[in-house]
Amino acid sequence: MTYKFDLLVDSCCDLTHDELEETGIKKISMTIQLDNKEYIDDFQETFDYNWFMTELKNGATPSTSQINIGNYLDIFKDYVGQSQPLLYVCFSSGLSGSYNNAMTALSMLEEEHGKLPITIIDSLAACLGEGLLVKNVLNFRRQGKTLEEVVAWLEEMSPRLHSWVTVDDLKHLERGGRISKTSAVIGSMIKVKPIICMNAEGKLINTGKVRGRKHSLEKIAELTKETIEQEDGQDILIAYAGDKESGEKLKAILQDKVSVKSISVKPMGPTIASHTGYGALAIFSFGIIR
Repeated sequence: MTYKFDLLVDSCCDLTHDELEETGIKKISMTIQLDNKEYIDDFQETFDYNWFMTELKNGATPSTSQINIGNYLDIFKDYVGQSQPLLYVCFSSGLSGSYNNAMTALSMLEEEHGKLPITIIDSLAACLGEGLLVKNVLNFRRQGKTLEEVVAWLEEMSPRLHSWVTVDDLKHLERGGRISKTSAVIGSMIKVKPIICMNAEGKLINTGKVRGRKHSLEKIAELTKETIEQEDGQDILIAYAGDKESGEKLKAILQDKVSVKSISVKPMGPTIASHTGYGALAIFSFGIIR
């Protein structure tokens, strides 16, 4: 089937290879470094997700790399002299330099070849929040909507995308500079669970803390209820890092608080999980402007 525009997605959208096997979809990957080895976050096509989560659970501390300019050039150069548009829904600029690298790559090609039919959108989102935007774009593409219509929707709805997150392992937040080492040690001792959200600039910020895992699930479900709008037609996504059982518990809690079209529980991708640690949970929905 021929669509009105091609679509580029990066692996931080946390949709799988199987979910993205459709005409005119291009994929670009982040890389993960662990124990002096590099791994490609390839949308779980070949990446051993269960192995990686076991490593995280056992204390591994991987790092990740943004997508470089050369990787973007490899994709964008195919659109030199072409009329078929490409839309790239990119990982939040507030969390990575990938968006700036994509814009630089496009600018470099346009300086040499003139205007290219490429549109780059900063999702200001991550994980299945970015994935939720992409899933809607895919649906609109199948319906035959134009690129202009889809971009207008993204510009309207991206600021309404809410991401409520809690983590189970504070050392990853400490390593990322989000909390101090002292706070991580004391918090772990008294079982403090931080509550995190994505702000309007696409950055993760701490918004509070609760005691205990159960209370953290209740809290992010309640915050979703407080910020959601137009419940009936929504497809909410829940992401879990390794701990599927807690993801299902969170779904049950959320079902008692909101009445939506569907709630899906899906694994958090390895790039994002590298920074949240094993046991992280997140809820993604559309609501009031953040």
